[in-house]
Amino acid sequence: MIITLVMDQFGITTNGTTVTAMRFAEVLRKHGHTVRVVASKPEGVEIDDPDFYPVERYHFPLVDGIITSQGMVFAKPDVEVLRKAIKGSDVVHLLLPFPVQRQARLIAKDLGVACTGAFHLQPENITYTIYMGKNKPLNSYLYHFFKKSFYRYIGHIHCPSIMIKNQLVKHGYKSKLHVISNGVSPKFVHLDNVPKPEEFKDKFVILMVGRLSREKRQDLLIKAIGTSKYNENIQLVLCGKGPWKGHLESLSKKYLKNQVQFKFVKQPELLKVINYSDLYVHASDAEIEAISCMEAFTCGLVPIISDSKLTATNQFAQDPHCLFKNGDYISLREQIEYFYEHPDEIKRLSKVYIEYAKQYALDYCVAQLEKVFETAIEENKNRIGTHGSQNINNKEARRLKKIDNAVIKRLKRDSKKMAIDKSQITLDDLMAKKEEK
Repeated sequence: MIITLVMDQFGITTNGTTVTAMRFAEVLRKHGHTVRVVASKPEGVEIDDPDFYPVERYHFPLVDGIITSQGMVFAKPDVEVLRKAIKGSDVVHLLLPFPVQRQARLIAKDLGVACTGAFHLQPENITYTIYMGKNKPLNSYLYHFFKKSFYRYIGHIHCPSIMIKNQLVKHGYKSKLHVISNGVSPKFVHLDNVPKPEEFKDKFVILMVGRLSREKRQDLLIKAIGTSKYNENIQLVLCGKGPWKGHLESLSKKYLKNQVQFKFVKQPELLKVINYSDLYVHASDAEIEAISCMEAFTCGLVPIISDSKLTATNQFAQDPHCLFKNGDYISLREQIEYFYEHPDEIKRLSKVYIEYAKQYALDYCVAQLEKVFETAIEENKNRIGTHGSQNINNKEARRLKKIDNAVIKRLKRDSKKMAIDKSQITLDDLMAKKEEK
């Protein structure tokens, strides 16, 4: 097959969607497929790939820092580039519901190419950033907006978890929904006797990996450790970047005996960190799947996971002590102290997780996605044979262009309200100061 992946960024592993796309592309090529990629040009990274079709990205002067701190950029649709990438493809796979993907869908339709999509962006990933994560009407509106402007035109949607599939059904999505894990790279394996850094030698190391942002709830972990009777013996490591770092640093100074270690490392170093850690925590309120947690338990690192109804990660709990009550740092503290006091349970569950993780092997997950592509291609051939040309409707194209322009205009307007030019104080800094008081 010739498969064209369309996304907003590629080549920089700053968020789970990009990581997933890069790994899917690698495995699909190993399976013998031609994989073309359309995405914005990554800054500071050269991609030497004849099948990479770069487009420009949107720039929002007042809010670029906020967007990029979330590990995100927005690609500009380029009709000429998209036509080159899509022409001759068997299927186009759209990773997100944004302007570049919407334009790609129209072009695929015009060229008679099959189109599939994926649901990787949970509305809460957006609303938590603007301190409205628990606003149910707003989250429901975003599900509706994504459906109306994009997903209702996609016949097959890849859902990384049953949880997100259920959310789409609940919000009236009528497409065929395929639950397929994003999978774990074979590079993540259990390594024996990885030494701890000298400064951690006598410490119980707790690891959490992910974007430093409000919905990830690293604050709960800091408070759980900070109020534990074992505070002095625990070392927290947070791997990731994000706008909440300043707040988390302030919080850790207030609560922790051993200051949190912030790291943003590449895969080989992350593998070492996972294998010398003693426990993993995934405290997020909202999560479609959580590759980072999967990578950790694939290596045999036992996780403690939030039981939030908006996170799919709790499906990975293999023991009651691997779950804590959502948003409750005392509940999290109790589970941390349980494992601290029961090292034999950590050893037992480590073996359980290594075996359990085999079902999430990346190669197997990509093979399932290939079947979805094949089905979409066959259906598309039958549709063309029955109905002839699929030329795009100009009215539809103008309507979607109007939606895109409105979204960009709204983002620019809202960014001006959020930006504080003179002091450069972020909203997270303000909230941190409020909590300190």
